[in-house]
Amino acid sequence: MKVDENLIKKYSKTGPRYTSYPPATFFDENFSNFDFEKKIIQSNDENPQNISVYIHIPFCPQICHFCGCTTESGFTKPFLERYVDAVIKEITYVSKLINKDRKLTQIHWGGGTPNAISYKYIERITNKLYEVFDFSQNYEMAIECNPAHLEFRHIELLKKFGFNRISLGIQDFRNDVLDAINRKPSKHPIDDIIKKIKDEGFTGTNIDLVYGLPLQTVESFKNTVKRAIELDTERIVTFSYAHVPSILPRQKILEQIGFPSSKEKATMYENSYDLFMKAGYVSIGMDHFSKPGDEFEVALNNKQLHRNFQGYCTRETTGQVYAFGASSISQLDSAYIQNIKNAAQYINSIEKNNLAVLRGYAVNNEQKIVRDSINSIMCNYYLDLTEIAAKNNCSKNKVIEAIDFNPSKFEDFICDNLIKIEDSKLIVFEKGRLFTRNIAMRFDPLINQKVGTYSNTI
Repeated sequence: MKVDENLIKKYSKTGPRYTSYPPATFFDENFSNFDFEKKIIQSNDENPQNISVYIHIPFCPQICHFCGCTTESGFTKPFLERYVDAVIKEITYVSKLINKDRKLTQIHWGGGTPNAISYKYIERITNKLYEVFDFSQNYEMAIECNPAHLEFRHIELLKKFGFNRISLGIQDFRNDVLDAINRKPSKHPIDDIIKKIKDEGFTGTNIDLVYGLPLQTVESFKNTVKRAIELDTERIVTFSYAHVPSILPRQKILEQIGFPSSKEKATMYENSYDLFMKAGYVSIGMDHFSKPGDEFEVALNNKQLHRNFQGYCTRETTGQVYAFGASSISQLDSAYIQNIKNAAQYINSIEKNNLAVLRGYAVNNEQKIVRDSINSIMCNYYLDLTEIAAKNNCSKNKVIEAIDFNPSKFEDFICDNLIKIEDSKLIVFEKGRLFTRNIAMRFDPLINQKVGTYSNTI
């Protein structure tokens, strides 16, 4: 796949990543613990009925300069124990507000570095989940792991605790790139780690790569992708580095080294795409690649792929997300709720109030229509107005009004052969996938308000 350099220049703008709609920049700090409780109870009568759980472990032995996650370092054992106690208390309290007949289908552990804490704490939290929720027979429990802190015995323990997917944050195979972003390389050969994961019977393994980092070149990242393909994992993710130093001051350190240009980043994307296609992988959404037969491919083919703050997910595992831990974001049908970001403040609030809400947002019916429309474009590369209307129990005209759908708004994309519009459908061509965020922005009535800071779309 080759993308015209002129198109890159034309569409390289700042915009939301649309992990939620409205984006997190619109969340309101007047949203209270009491508001959250009401929304949890309301969520019992909303769809999807399945439950997804997110556990945030914000602690890292050292902070990577590129990272956009809420992280902390220098934690002590007594403080970590208080944090785990708080997460368990929060889970216990929230679970009492959720109907017991609802199934838990997806659990995702993120951070920070979840695998850098003692595994007895991971076991305690998972045991609490088993205690208070009814697990679906086909549940997925995934954990993000930094291979710099991953031992073979840890993989055995994770399997014992019920985990069935591991995501390895490799980012790049070059040590000089890792040094530049303040990240340690894998403690053990990646090949041996992957083999151990497979031998233990995990359902799947993800590899995370990041392009656009300092010292990366077009050729070096091509080699990184080739190396990832050799590992033969079920899924590989190639994230575009988001440089937002106004939000994450630590990223300013990287400016002293410099970054690949927008053209070079686009070429990295193109080369990666071509290499994955040649190797037999399937393109999933904007940045994921999976093997044929993987549930992601099945969901994509059935136009049933979804996306949340944790990434892509399928219709089977998708649920309303109830998130636990500092900075974590719950994604319910009618609301988003983010916890207090600072771990100490989070602990204090949980110990006093059982909840620790920092901010939130109540989503109205029109915004749900926009959310579904954007999700369809971001996940499945198409939009069917009739399907969106059926999902939201409204007329097609209501959908058209909510997203201000007018073919004339897309003339530039059409002329550049990135999309086509037929009847009530908008279809994104293969060469248009790089510009998915740009296309999605045309459905966003809030985009002109320019609330918050966004990363470049390309």
